[in-house]
This record gives sequence, C-alpha cells and structure tokens, in this order.
Amino acid sequence: MKVYRELNDFIKLSNAIVTTGTYDGVHKGHRKILQTLTEIAKKNKGESVVITFWPHPRKIIGTGNLQDVKSLSTLEEKIDLLSSRGIDHLLIIPFNREFSELSSQDFIKNILQDTIGTKKLIIGYDHKFGKNREGSFDYLQKESIQYGFEVEEIPRQDLNDIAISSTEIRNALNCGNVSKATLYLEQPYQLKGIVVKGKQLGRTIGFPTANIKVNDPEKLIPADGVYAVRVKYKNELFGGMLNIGYRPTVEGKDRTIEVYIIDFTAEIYGEELEVYFLEFIRTEQKFSSIEELKEQLKIDESNVRSILSKNNY
Repeated sequence: MKVYRELNDFIKLSNAIVTTGTYDGVHKGHRKILQTLTEIAKKNKGESVVITFWPHPRKIIGTGNLQDVKSLSTLEEKIDLLSSRGIDHLLIIPFNREFSELSSQDFIKNILQDTIGTKKLIIGYDHKFGKNREGSFDYLQKESIQYGFEVEEIPRQDLNDIAISSTEIRNALNCGNVSKATLYLEQPYQLKGIVVKGKQLGRTIGFPTANIKVNDPEKLIPADGVYAVRVKYKNELFGGMLNIGYRPTVEGKDRTIEVYIIDFTAEIYGEELEVYFLEFIRTEQKFSSIEELKEQLKIDESNVRSILSKNNY
C-alpha cells in the first residue's frame, strides 16, 4: 500500500475506485466498505484508494466534549489496519480549519476529480462530507454525473440491532465493555506504550507490574478497572492482568495503567509493550489493607488465567 500524507504527493490515477472517511478503529462496518472497494477495483481493473483525515475532524470543528474525542486507533495503527485490507493507495489529508471550510462541491472537483481521478466512489451509510457536512449520498449522485464517476452506498452494518460505529465502540470502552469493542472491531482493542518506573509496590506483594505510559495522548483509555489482557513484548505474546485507575488502597493520586505479566520475570523499563484487552474482570476498589488487596489479586489472577486458557486471541 502506498501512503501519501499530502494532497500534492498524490499522482492522479486513470481508474481510481475511492472511499473516504475517518476510519477510526477500522471496525466491522468499515471493513465491509473496504471489502466492497477492493472487490470493485479488482473487477474493474482499477486501483483502490482510501482518503482519510488526521487529526480526527471533530477535534478541529467540534464543540464542547466533541473536541475531547479520543481516538480508537493512532495514525500508525490506522495505516497498518488499512494496509491489512489490501488497499492500493492511502491518502491522509491533514485536517485543519482551512480544510474544514472546503465545500462539498470543491471537495468533489478539487480532490475526487482533479487530484485522484475518481471513476467510482464507495461510501458508508449516512456518510456526509464537506463544510457543515453538506455533501450526502443524494447530493453525490446528482453531482457525480457532471464529474464522470459513479457512486455506491453501503448499507449500515447492524449487530444486535445497533448500528456499528466508532462512537458505539468508544461508548463501550468508556464503560469497560471491551468484549463488545472486540466484537465490533473484530479484534481486541489495543494500547501501546513505554514501561516507566512506578512506586514498585506490586513486587513487594508478589505482583510486580509494568507501569505503561501510552505513546499517543489522544488514544482512548478504557474505563477504570481490572482486565484480562494479552501483552506483546518483542513479538512474543504473554498473558496479563491489567489495572487502570488511581490505586485507592495505597492512596494513589494519578491515573495509571499497570500490567502484571503472568509468568514473566524480565526487567523491561524503557521497553515498548502492546496490550490487547480481552475481558473486564471487576471495578477498581479500595481495600481495608494491603493483605486484603493481595488476596483479591490472587482471585483476579485465577480468573484471568481461566479466561486466557479459553481465549484464542
């Protein structure tokens, strides 16, 4: 997959089959669009093109809480996920205030027609684009005739009568429902970060943890609590028990992400870890003593080992 990070880098194609969107998380609904895109490109002997935006448009044009929207995937994760779907070209448009003022008509003329050379545009259900999201499927169908390309809309992807969307996945993660997120993403939600030094209290009670500083501050962190996870270190997978929260039993003041890697003894300060969330175990709670906490951690570890033994991820 060829990756372009500026409009001027893209060389116009003779038979471009195109889709456009934020593709945050590259979830089940997105994958249906991408599958259709690549199948049509192959059938028509064309080249598949995904146009996406960075940062997330809501961070530029949102108001209130919308400006605080966190990403399901970092830019590099998005690139990897899209590459795995067999896309030929990925154009990443820097999204800023100036670009947000681009009308839907100018988007069609300047980008889809003049820059890309679009012959067919594939869009998801209820997708809108351009200033104030004025461009709709009906608008595209009407305008595409004069610009010489076809438009096809993919029906919304429903799971248990809920439309699959990045917003639904964020809501699930914010409630700790990582199982639902896995179902929608078709893979476990992941975080990547560097191991930093903490207070090293875990090793004094038999549960040494790696304190993780997430690489991208815009990445969404799931709800506080204890989770069963997989941990990737140097391309090797380990089982793990991860806690997100403030460690109330020891009067912690800062929110931390700490993972106890099961049957693992290496010193890994300064190393990078990838964490994959499998199941939510329990909420974070304050115990009356360190000994009580230790006993609960033993129960948690037993639950986590059971989950890991049945989980194929």
